[in-house]
Amino acid sequence: MDDKRVLLRHFLAALAYRTQKALRGAPSDFGSFKAVEGVRTPAELVRHMTSVLGYARTFFVGGRYRPDPLPSLRHEVLRFHEMLEDLAKHLEIGTPLLQDMTAEQLIQGPFADAMTHAGQLAMLRRLAGDPVAPENFVVAEIDAKRLGPDQAEPVSPDEVWPEAPEGWLPPTKQQTG
Repeated sequence: MDDKRVLLRHFLAALAYRTQKALRGAPSDFGSFKAVEGVRTPAELVRHMTSVLGYARTFFVGGRYRPDPLPSLRHEVLRFHEMLEDLAKHLEIGTPLLQDMTAEQLIQGPFADAMTHAGQLAMLRRLAGDPVAPENFVVAEIDAKRLGPDQAEPVSPDEVWPEAPEGWLPPTKQQTG
């Protein structure tokens, strides 16, 4: 696998990690949370993320991709991770890109779009009253072989979180009581 494909796979792993960071521990009704009219729900947002990654996959396999809605956020998340794994497989086995597509265009287009939406999921958690704790992503345990929903726990969660919900304790205080 050439260096660009290695980097693309790592990007997909970072996307898997950040998406699960935004979803881990979410309330059971989070998938249908509606911030305001005209804003996608988390389930709709994950379906859209799968759709843009499915668009990226068409540059390896051709065709079109438009996923129908699934019954729950959990189902949408599983399909999203299946899409990540399928894309990574094409990168790993060397499936050629079609239509003069480049690795750089994949990053600037569908890959970056999906990462933006992972951030939107985290913002929706905050708007839903259940914010996600910050962490230093530079040291996160991101592995290109781990693309499913089972992602590593934060390695370096922030000790200071000024806008933390009432009752939140820094990670060191949680462990020692």
